[in-house]
Amino acid sequence: MKQVAGKLKLELAQFAELEAFAQFASDLDKATQNQLARGQRLRELLKQSQSAPLAVEEQILTIYTGTNGYLDSLEVGQVRKFLVELRTYLKTNKPQFQE
Repeated sequence: MKQVAGKLKLELAQFAELEAFAQFASDLDKATQNQLARGQRLRELLKQSQSAPLAVEEQILTIYTGTNGYLDSLEVGQVRKFLVELRTYLKTNKPQFQE
C-alpha cells in the first residue's frame, strides 16, 4: 500500500500545482492536457460510497490501476463504472486476489 500510495500522492500534488497554473494559461500543450486529465481520473478513483468502503486490497488495486496509466484511455465519467466492473470481474474470476 505504501508503494502505491506514495506514487499517488506525488501525482496528485503535481496535478494540483498544474491545475492551479492552468487556470491562468489560455492554451496548454498536449502533455499538460494529458497530465490534467490523468489527475482528474485519479481524483475520481478516490471517491467511495460512505456506506460501502473498499477493502484494502481493492483500494490498492484501484490506486495501482490509476497510477500506472490503465485508466488513461477512459473519460473521467467512465472511471467509476470501469473500476466497479474490474473489481466484480476479479472477485468472480480470480478469487485468489481476495486472499
